[in-house]
Amino acid sequence: MSHENTKTIQLLSAAYCMEIETVLNYLANSVNLDGVRAEEIKKSLSADITEEIGHAQQLGQRIKQLGGLVPGSASVKLGKQIQPTSDTTDVVGVIKAVIDAEEQACAHYTEVIRAVDGQDYVTQDLCIRLLADEEEHLVLFRGFLKEYTKQN
Repeated sequence: MSHENTKTIQLLSAAYCMEIETVLNYLANSVNLDGVRAEEIKKSLSADITEEIGHAQQLGQRIKQLGGLVPGSASVKLGKQIQPTSDTTDVVGVIKAVIDAEEQACAHYTEVIRAVDGQDYVTQDLCIRLLADEEEHLVLFRGFLKEYTKQN
């Protein structure tokens, strides 16, 4: 395995861990949130879970294609995202946590895109597509934040 592949696999493995952590937190928040104002956020998070699992699967497939192994539960690094709150009515807090996670994902995919530029176009293309999905989520949740923090 080349040095470039080793670095790329490390970056993709980090992205994989981020996607798995996102799934865990979105699942928790989609179940734990309470209240009328929470319903649209819960629905959106539930829908995003499937997409984030798909991202992890695509990353895992690319890791394997490059000669790496997909991290198992003992190797997945978690805890970098804002954790679900015990206040089940803190809709704004959940929205801010989602925005933070999506911003981290966008920054990481941008890092991967730059790191493989001119060397690994398949990984670059994958990360460009994943970045587009994450930016879409980011725009959606920034819109939710505007609405939920609007002063009447």
